[in-house]
Amino acid sequence: MIHLPARRRPVIHPKGERGRRTRQQLLDAAEAEFGQRGYFATSVADITRRARVALGTFYVYFPSKQAIFAELVRHLSRALRHAIQQAVAGAGDRLAVERKGFETFLRFVAAHRNLYRIVLQAESVNPQVYRWYYRRFAEGYVRGLSAAMDAGEVRRTDPEALAYCLMGIGNFVGMRYSLWNRAGLPRRALDSMFEFIASGLAPPAAPAPRSGARRSSRGERRQGDAQRGGGP
Repeated sequence: MIHLPARRRPVIHPKGERGRRTRQQLLDAAEAEFGQRGYFATSVADITRRARVALGTFYVYFPSKQAIFAELVRHLSRALRHAIQQAVAGAGDRLAVERKGFETFLRFVAAHRNLYRIVLQAESVNPQVYRWYYRRFAEGYVRGLSAAMDAGEVRRTDPEALAYCLMGIGNFVGMRYSLWNRAGLPRRALDSMFEFIASGLAPPAAPAPRSGARRSSRGERRQGDAQRGGGP
């Protein structure tokens, strides 16, 4: 386990278009280098070489390799959550939102194939940002599931536990079909996964009245009518 020193300078978020473009070039290069080489084998010079910027330019935006790594994890988290939010807007009920959200997640993983390796490295490089990555994603998930429970769209249960269960499904399905298999998730696999999810989320059906209970109730009414002198 690595214990990182406190930042001496903050990460810079430039306001100008040129500065934002240079900063994004550095993040894109860091995503490629950390994903392919790994955190420990990557140097700041590797990142600037891929980004095609001067070594000194790196330190205008990031104080250290640790800082750009942590910012990269946050950047990927924000990009993923934004992509899902855009995709599910107006999707309909919660089951439609879940399906659209899973489809978007799998496309994002296919487009950012280093995401898994980078987040996994964060557990040892920066445990705080590693936990933040999952907790931040879960926070929005919990809010959406809680609202769906209040609306009667999904069964009432612990929304946080349910959010992590669904995140676990997405994590491993994405690994299997978007990371290991470049062809992507087959339709049959997506349908199978969502059939399982839908059956677990669906609110329980109202129990049908038992026929014996109906007969008993009718018998009691007739007996009461007879006692009062009424007819059927």
